Amino acid sequence: MKANKGATIFTFEEYFEGFDGDVVVKLQEMRQTISRAAPEASEVISYAIPTYVLNGNLVHFAAFKNHLGFYPGPSGIEALKNELAGYKKAKGSVQFPLEQPLPLEIISRIVKFRVAENLNKRKTNIK
Repeated sequence: MKANKGATIFTFEEYFEGFDGDVVVKLQEMRQTISRAAPEASEVISYAIPTYVLNGNLVHFAAFKNHLGFYPGPSGIEALKNELAGYKKAKGSVQFPLEQPLPLEIISRIVKFRVAENLNKRKTNIK
């Protein structure tokens, strides 16, 4: 892992530059999976990490020394809690160990759930 200490990050590419080799590959896999599951979402940096936005925050992700953190919020974790049983979780996040393949199908399903949730929220707010 390289350091981006003190650097202001504005794009996913700038964020990815802070990492090496396999970590960048996993970050790209995460990005591609989320982009396919939510093609209408926008990419932004929020809280200094890659974020997808669609009618509000959709999901965030970040790389750490031993894992990728995925932050779909509490509802996203709850929606697929059985599939996430083997991973370390908190209320709105899950950790995917770097030494294991990413569970791309689960990530995609969570993102699609969050898209539906955010679009439904928009419909409710319009009424």
